[in-house]
Amino acid sequence: MDADAFEAGQRAREYFHGLTVLPGAWTVLRLDGRGFSRFTERHFGKPFDERFADHMVSTAETLLGELGGRYAYTESDEVSVLFDPGFELFGRGVEKLVSVSAGLASATFSLAAGEAAHFDSRVWLGTGVGDVVDYFSWRQADAARCALNGWCYWTLRQAGKSRREATRELDGTTTADKNELLYRHGINFTELPAWQRRGVGLWWETAPHTGHDPIRDVAVTTERRRIRVERELPMKDAYRALIERIATTR
Repeated sequence: MDADAFEAGQRAREYFHGLTVLPGAWTVLRLDGRGFSRFTERHFGKPFDERFADHMVSTAETLLGELGGRYAYTESDEVSVLFDPGFELFGRGVEKLVSVSAGLASATFSLAAGEAAHFDSRVWLGTGVGDVVDYFSWRQADAARCALNGWCYWTLRQAGKSRREATRELDGTTTADKNELLYRHGINFTELPAWQRRGVGLWWETAPHTGHDPIRDVAVTTERRRIRVERELPMKDAYRALIERIATTR
């Protein structure tokens, strides 16, 4: 067998699917840390650690910049990146989108944390801006729910409860019950940092930049595109309006 035939035979054994994102669809890549419950217990404080949050923001910023997304949102150990219907990254190939995004997230977070970390990735599709608004509202609601649960669980653990005892005490409790539990321990959930309860949003904006023209020897002002990191996101209707504006602004 000659070399060309041998190579062709090996390449024929490679397997990948050719699934692509539907034309005209709004697309979100959602990435989650793999095994991060145990990972964060070993390397970060609980229930929230500012170093961990900063690493997640850096990961979201890398994904938004490298992949050319419209908006990125991070809460807990996940990042969502929005792409408008006209994006053509990797020919809209699903396999490439999820593999490259997971690799970027894993590498960025690992370098920032100094510890090996792994992310997986999946694709969400929407047919209109309303779907996009619903998606990010859903993820922000998840952020609030996870934050409340996390604060309650770790408050009980730090008060001496075992894993099983803390889980059992929270089983079946309402949102009001959980807020009351925290209040009894001197914690007002509504006064905790907004990034813990609402997540962090990132999007592109233009900003004036002052420089110097050496030929004319004068100061000049230009506009530069940069990523804005917002740790004080609004909630509910105000957040929905923000997402709609970001999605529809060219």
